[in-house]
Amino acid sequence: MGLFKTREPRKFRKVSIYTDARKDKLKKLVEDVRREQGEATERETDYTQDRFKGKFSEFTPRAKKYADSSRSHLTWPVALIAIIILIMIWHFLQTGNVHL
Repeated sequence: MGLFKTREPRKFRKVSIYTDARKDKLKKLVEDVRREQGEATERETDYTQDRFKGKFSEFTPRAKKYADSSRSHLTWPVALIAIIILIMIWHFLQTGNVHL
């Protein structure tokens, strides 16, 4: 019944051309041993959020301009007043009376 049997697609297999995983593991192992013995300094982590924070806005003029703008965003007192006004308008439309 080969007519209804679908073939399974080949699995993805990443072959690294430019790096050697064995050498990287060996180098990391040597660094760890030296650090434990106190011969080497602490290794800096590859990624920290503080290291990359805000870098995008530095290099794009549009994002930098937006970040530097001093326009205020909607604050909670303004939102509260807007909600009260909307409730008053809704009450007026329902009853026809201005007073709550």
